Amino acid sequence: MKVFDSLHAFIWQDHSANNCNTYLIDADKKILIDPGHLHLFSPIERELKKLKITPDQIDVVIATHGHPDHLEAAGKFKKPTLFAMNQEEHALISELAAAYFKVPEADFFLTEGDLTIGKLDFQVLVTPGHSPGSICLYWPDRKVLFTGDVVFNQSIGRTDLPGGSSGDLKKSIIRLSKLDVEYLLTGHGEMVTGREKVQENFHMIQDYWFNYL
Repeated sequence: MKVFDSLHAFIWQDHSANNCNTYLIDADKKILIDPGHLHLFSPIERELKKLKITPDQIDVVIATHGHPDHLEAAGKFKKPTLFAMNQEEHALISELAAAYFKVPEADFFLTEGDLTIGKLDFQVLVTPGHSPGSICLYWPDRKVLFTGDVVFNQSIGRTDLPGGSSGDLKKSIIRLSKLDVEYLLTGHGEMVTGREKVQENFHMIQDYWFNYL
């Protein structure tokens, strides 16, 4: 699905298998966000092929957090493709998933603050709660927010996995709600588009889901 000219959303539709939404920024650098499970990467590869892009043309792979349904397929990419995630998250998942899959070494770590890739400027927000080193990526020029599993369309990320914290998740969501966002691109489910709808989504989450955090 083309969101706009330089942004594509690969929304996971198969509810019989757990995989995340994957996003491609196709600008002067090609950035793939949350590649998903390795054994479920072929649908993403087919979508890339439709855009005449091969995996080795991806410049940077970013993982919003370390859960396998977002991260595992990052191991498919070889140099010169770079891989990035939060350092705390990398250390935690490397320990927890050691018997399950090998977490790729990061070429650089995502820390709070500004991030420039090619000609594009982003803001990295460290947003714990679903996991301790979860990040969201904000693209201010296009008012796009990639939320990973922090917030969804009418829902929120679970906090019962290792390192999860309901208190931290609430603080992270409040922080995200203050951003100027027209495209809320979530880790699962449908994305939310339009500034008013994005704000309505945050209000609903705070009015309903905060009662359970």
